[in-house]
Amino acid sequence: MPMKPLSLSFFKATSLRVKPFWIELGYFMILSFLGFLALNYVSKPRTLPSFRPQNLDVFFTSVSSTTVSSMSTVEMEVFSNVQLVFMTILMFLGGEAFTSFLKLQFIKKENKDDSFSNKDYELGNVINVDDKLEDHHVIINPIEHSDDDRDEVIKMKSIGLLSYVVFGYIPVVILLGSMLVSLYITIIPSANQILKEKGLNLHTFSLFTTVSTFANCGFVPTNEDMIVFKQNSGLLLILIPQILLGNTLFAPCLRLAILFLWKITKRHEFEYILKNSKRVGYSHNFPSFETSAIAISVVGLIVVQFVVSCSLEWNSEATIGLSSYEKMVGSLFEVVNTRHTGQSIFDLSTLTPAILVLFAFMMYLSPYTTFLPVDNYEEKSQKMKRRRSLMEYISFSQPSCLVIFTIIICVVEKDKMKNDPLNFNVLNIVFEVISAYGTVGMSMGYSCARQVNPDGHCKDATYGFAGKWSNTGKFILIIVMFFGRMKKYNQRGGKAWKVL
Repeated sequence: MPMKPLSLSFFKATSLRVKPFWIELGYFMILSFLGFLALNYVSKPRTLPSFRPQNLDVFFTSVSSTTVSSMSTVEMEVFSNVQLVFMTILMFLGGEAFTSFLKLQFIKKENKDDSFSNKDYELGNVINVDDKLEDHHVIINPIEHSDDDRDEVIKMKSIGLLSYVVFGYIPVVILLGSMLVSLYITIIPSANQILKEKGLNLHTFSLFTTVSTFANCGFVPTNEDMIVFKQNSGLLLILIPQILLGNTLFAPCLRLAILFLWKITKRHEFEYILKNSKRVGYSHNFPSFETSAIAISVVGLIVVQFVVSCSLEWNSEATIGLSSYEKMVGSLFEVVNTRHTGQSIFDLSTLTPAILVLFAFMMYLSPYTTFLPVDNYEEKSQKMKRRRSLMEYISFSQPSCLVIFTIIICVVEKDKMKNDPLNFNVLNIVFEVISAYGTVGMSMGYSCARQVNPDGHCKDATYGFAGKWSNTGKFILIIVMFFGRMKKYNQRGGKAWKVL
């Protein structure tokens, strides 16, 4: 074999040694570390010198922003305008839409490398045959691989075009959403007054909230999350589409965008993307029937939650002071956020246990969960038995991992569970763990009024329940956030277990 094909084959083999899991994990860890440096050293909190967050809390916030988990251990109004800008960048770079765009670039590169490698390898074989068999006539059929080559070219062009569509989709939604949020706050005096009282910059707030909502992170620059805006139904209605466009309905909306572009341009590449979703290899591009199933399931789960929430919480403590219209919009906003943004206009600790269990179940579900019979027609004739790796057999299932994490945290926080049982109960800990795993960010919070042995120095804080945990407990939750962001690589875990 000539030197050039050998070198290409070696590069390809070595590049495949690094699995996507390690590349993605390294990406999030490096981004979290850089975010920690930016938040801790490049910029300073606006509460100095009266209060400065601990290094672990700053790193926790950086990880939470990068993994779009929105778990918090310090109040959001601690951070300065510059720090909020850094967090906006972290949420944007860690959001699923942007990371999927980066994966498309890797897919493009891999396809180009494979194409060039195969052509060079074939050319090398021809030269080798000519050198060794000089007395023989070598006949090469120029159209032998024409169909495969043509399909490969169309595939590469389609992937390139898809990357442009995704790249355009992201800024259009963010810019339009940010403009609408800014316009609403400018026009509505009550919303504008809230920002003035808290000393928040209008443009920073609008961009931060829009990026956080679209990336499904859920951070809001106010201490009270969206509770202070619970009567601003217009703002909630602006944010609801952004939640859906960036996560659970990202795939269906992307397919609609591609279908629209195909109708107006008639480009064959768009048709190829629509009809060869698995061959393109983009994780958010599904066949038509499966896309419809995802959309129907998303709407169905929202309707179920909305009906249950309105039935049980219509006249509850959480909805006091709201009109019927505000209750309906607020309930819709709340249930949409359970998958997986985590913004909240209600104090979750005041909701009924049945609602909390329902919310915990919704936080556990992955974005593209479907409850309809989905058959992959594109691969129906090509189904093969896939060889599983050893790790897939010995690894634990995702529910098992959540149980293990919960047990470890209960052991670490056992003294607080004994002395402060109303705050540190198993339900609150399980809810926090599932929220971190689902990268949702909803939290039961902590209340001094629920202390069995009142502490005169206790002050109610608006950050998450994890803010009252020990440093060890917070570090374990950081691991849970990474695990939750990477959970797609553990979907086949626990296959070795047989429950009879």
